[in-house]
Amino acid sequence: MVRGPSLPRETGEIKSMNRPKLLAWLLVLPLLLIGCKELEVLQRRPPPPYTVITAEGEIRGTLEELLPELARKRVIYVGETHTRYGHHLLQLAVIRGLQRQGVDLAIGMESFQRPYQKWLDAYIQGRIDEAEMLEKTQWYDRWRFDYRLYRPILRFAREHRIPVVALNVRREITDEVSKKGIAGLTPAERAALPQQIDRSDQAYRERLHRVFSQHQGRTESDFQRFLDVQYSWDESMAQSVADYLRDHPGKHMVVLAGSGHLAWGSGIPKRVARRIGGDYAIIIPAEPGVEPGMADYLVVPEQRELPPRPLMGVRIDTSDGIRITGVTPGSGAEKAGLHKGDRLLAIGGRPVDSYAELRQRLSEYRPGDRIRVKLEREGRVLERELELGAAPH
Repeated sequence: MVRGPSLPRETGEIKSMNRPKLLAWLLVLPLLLIGCKELEVLQRRPPPPYTVITAEGEIRGTLEELLPELARKRVIYVGETHTRYGHHLLQLAVIRGLQRQGVDLAIGMESFQRPYQKWLDAYIQGRIDEAEMLEKTQWYDRWRFDYRLYRPILRFAREHRIPVVALNVRREITDEVSKKGIAGLTPAERAALPQQIDRSDQAYRERLHRVFSQHQGRTESDFQRFLDVQYSWDESMAQSVADYLRDHPGKHMVVLAGSGHLAWGSGIPKRVARRIGGDYAIIIPAEPGVEPGMADYLVVPEQRELPPRPLMGVRIDTSDGIRITGVTPGSGAEKAGLHKGDRLLAIGGRPVDSYAELRQRLSEYRPGDRIRVKLEREGRVLERELELGAAPH
């Protein structure tokens, strides 16, 4: 990736970043799940976590009881709202349960883009650590959601040497699609997408139009580009799943993706089936707003949230190491005597040379923890102790 100028950042939170419009679209895609016929069982007393609800809206035991049936499927799709920790714990429960069943698994993840597969492989194989994996896959530039949401899944995969497959197309391609549509891509850009783009699912198009209509002042040509971005994601991820399973005929795959890509099978599942056939199951977290029929199984997730992210209270520039460009008044950094211009060298005795390393190191602490930081100031190496603050949810 060719990087642009370094951006000012707050440790633990990206600041002052002009995100592409397609990221805003991605964040409203859960609206694809909103139907007119919500689950009656959820309107009454909510069932306990990991209760399974069928496509007909009836309770059918627990996730544990469903596992033998899932183990017979070649592909198991498990949806998520990206920011919901309970959804990721459900995904982990499915993976862990299938691994106990003896299924030869791979995990496909929307959150990683295909050019960075070798770094995922290196992490799973134990050749690089978590911080290097996050840096090399450009997690904080390309996906941006809090890595702690996904960490239990990645660590479980590494512990059990379960391959993790990067499913998504390069963001540079979908950025171009959002500007000029698939038809406007250069031949080199178009070659990064699957040759066939299936536009035949009219119900899917209508649901996407309802999402799009949430944005005021948009035109029909804007909608066509919006559709093209969604189709680019769906077809590219479906191609990634199909390619991997063709190359690994004994493998089953658990696909982790936003529920909008999975509901009714319209986004990824039917596109994979078009390529390789096979049997699959779709699981979507069962919460208010979902309706019977959008998945084979709706499973009640845990209602759990991550603790707030810890913050040092500094703004940084990462064009050459980690340089402090500002200190938040009243923060732990200010109280510890950190200054604008200081170069951050280490946290808790461990070196930090990149934004990914800094985020990964800080993620191991909680707000209120006291940490020792090593920094360079005008040629002198100093150590300070500061108390971490909390990022707003």
